[in-house]
Amino acid sequence: MVNRNRLPRWVNALIDAIADAPMSPIGRLAARRMGTPAPAGTIPAITFAERPIRVLIAPVNYSGQARAWAQALEASSPEISARNTAMDVPGGFSFDADLIVPVATFHNDADWQRRQFDAAAHATHVLIEAAEPPFGRMLGRSVEAQVEALRARGVDIAYLAHGTEIRMPSRDLRDNPWSHYADPEIYAPRDETLARRNIALLRRSGRPLFVSTPDLLLDLPEAHWCPVVVDLSRWEPAAPRTERPAGAPLRVAHAPSVSTIKGTHLILPTLRALEAEGTIELQLITGVPSAQMPAKFAEADVVIDQMRIGSYGVAAAEAMAAGCVVVGHIAPRVREIVEDATGSPPPIVEATVDTIEQVLRELAAGDLRTLRTRSREFVTQVHDGTRSAATLRTHWIDAGARPDTEGTSDASPR
Repeated sequence: MVNRNRLPRWVNALIDAIADAPMSPIGRLAARRMGTPAPAGTIPAITFAERPIRVLIAPVNYSGQARAWAQALEASSPEISARNTAMDVPGGFSFDADLIVPVATFHNDADWQRRQFDAAAHATHVLIEAAEPPFGRMLGRSVEAQVEALRARGVDIAYLAHGTEIRMPSRDLRDNPWSHYADPEIYAPRDETLARRNIALLRRSGRPLFVSTPDLLLDLPEAHWCPVVVDLSRWEPAAPRTERPAGAPLRVAHAPSVSTIKGTHLILPTLRALEAEGTIELQLITGVPSAQMPAKFAEADVVIDQMRIGSYGVAAAEAMAAGCVVVGHIAPRVREIVEDATGSPPPIVEATVDTIEQVLRELAAGDLRTLRTRSREFVTQVHDGTRSAATLRTHWIDAGARPDTEGTSDASPR
């Protein structure tokens, strides 16, 4: 991948101009590089059970969260049918979804886009993820135009932000001494532009707003935190954990999905030194399919999450569900947000690049059972889906009159 910080300013301006004009001749040519859509009619549109409330969450399903929220909503009431749609991006992580659409079909198949719009118009509620257009390049690839078309059909809309699309580099650099935006590998100007643009879109929408991680409330304080969801039964170890013998190395795992953002390179020399002296036994987890991760975490005493963002997300919740002690950097304000919302502080052991060595030495010398119990209790209380469904229902689905889709226009947008 090209480091954009090393490119001339005019080149970056040209790249951004092309990205900002997806319906221009160059934008259309770029879209064609995504490939040829599947044969006409072979990719279905989403379907719902015939229930009074029908919810669609689309179109990204990062870390499988859209499907988890949909399942949590269905579990909360027999009146709700909830589904999710996701693009199948080549080379990306594969997560289950109710409907997975090849990227070429999603962007370049006008027939599928129309059929998917008509199916979504049968929903009562649609939750738009990551400020991305749910119907590909239909209506000029405009999120707002697609949303207005749905609202004209009587559909109630809300938005949910996942991370980079609203995280402000300028704010993060100001407040966070470990910000990944200071890293030369990260091209912050583009992220700043997109975050400002997306925050403005969300605010002028006047619709309910949600975020998946608590730190995003620093950039969008009017939103509601909809916690990420983990399947507790999937992550619970198959056999009871055996206590580490006295004097044995602390089994430490670290799974850097994006090492620059996680801060892996900042702590790896310390981890290697602790491993060399026998204080820890280090397992760096890379390229492991999601299905194998529960077994990997079951072998660890401690999971190091991240050192830079100042928050936590899916990986930390999964590690807690697996009975691990999680170590990471959580900003003080984010800890306050979590405790205010849940009544419990996140049981993630605080560490920074400067303190990780001392933190691991103390954990290696101590008894982890209390921390493990607290972690499992916290993830059960906050991240089993119950709180997430309640948040979406309280602040959106149950907040107003149910949209009346009967008698609305059947005309599809062109």
